[in-house]
Amino acid sequence: MKPPSCLIRLLSLASLVDLALGGHSPDPEALAYIRVKELQVQYQKHIVDTIRPRKTGCTTKTILRRREWGSLPKHERLAYIDAVYCLANKTAQTPPSQVPGARSRYDDFVGLHIQQTLFVHSDGLFLPFHRHLVHLYERALRDECGFRGAQPYWDWTLSYKDPRNSSVLDGAPWSLGSNGDYIPKRAPTAVVFPGRPGFAFPPATGGGCVQSGPFTEDKFQVNLGPVGFLPVGPDGGYGYNPRCLARDLNPAFSTCLRPTNVTKLIDGCGGDLGCFNVELDIPGGLHSSGHFQMGGISLDIFASPADPVFWLHHAQIDRLWAIWQGQALRARRDLVWGTSTSNNYPPSDNITLDYPVTFGVFGPSKPVRELVSSIDGPHCYIYE
Repeated sequence: MKPPSCLIRLLSLASLVDLALGGHSPDPEALAYIRVKELQVQYQKHIVDTIRPRKTGCTTKTILRRREWGSLPKHERLAYIDAVYCLANKTAQTPPSQVPGARSRYDDFVGLHIQQTLFVHSDGLFLPFHRHLVHLYERALRDECGFRGAQPYWDWTLSYKDPRNSSVLDGAPWSLGSNGDYIPKRAPTAVVFPGRPGFAFPPATGGGCVQSGPFTEDKFQVNLGPVGFLPVGPDGGYGYNPRCLARDLNPAFSTCLRPTNVTKLIDGCGGDLGCFNVELDIPGGLHSSGHFQMGGISLDIFASPADPVFWLHHAQIDRLWAIWQGQALRARRDLVWGTSTSNNYPPSDNITLDYPVTFGVFGPSKPVRELVSSIDGPHCYIYE
């Protein structure tokens, strides 16, 4: 007889507690990791309880199960990588008058993000826009490229000490590549953030083209940007600018992705969506640090989706929001906060559930109310 899944989860948590204690002083990071798992179990219970009675729409039979990259068997990771290749080799649908440098379906996503950056970062649209953007990407992988799985996420708390040790970035054929070639004596990268002072990023452990894995220069190229750092690409970053995917993995920023910072976000903010948004998206917060640890094009807030790791990072950000919502699903699902411009520059009105969000060639605008739930409207997925 197979034991109930809830019992399996409890036994797993108990074993994690034993590992965290180990007969020694408790490791605060290990205990925080266990706490996140507890929060995830609570979120999963509320999601399943909500959809179990349903006969149509998002049900227990139709829901997609998003899993952590390292938990996927190698053949599923390779299938995901093949689907990314597929998007990178399909013809772009964005009109050249809007994004003249777009050459592929993958570029359509990068171009949309560049277009919308000033309206969907450090404001009230950050979470709902990126939730739906990841959904659109997942749908394209499945509907246009035959991928049968769900969008994976990268739980970077597992590799916060050094991203080079992550299954996402270890350079194996079933990873998403590696660090870039080390380039000595590089100058800092001056990065621009909308509504904030610029910042100079010192060089880290790489800086050149990705060395190994599926996204080396002979297999994948970046076509758009940069926009957020110098020198800006042709046509303000919208023009055709083919080059390799570069990375500069930086443990100084990955250390900000430790489990205690996740529990500080989810437990510390309680039911306050404003607190959750601000703490998540501040410089040095979980969102920015997830990009900063990558270096390269990931430092460009506009064109960062050009690195395929973007989608796993933002699935993780969405996972944290889903877990936060799932602690009190009815009370938190429809909460909104903030304005519609980055850092409210220029000043704009507060968003509402009826505020329209633009998605360019991917379809008509959608009101925020259709984007805030992971199990309603166009969305139907759960994080495992």
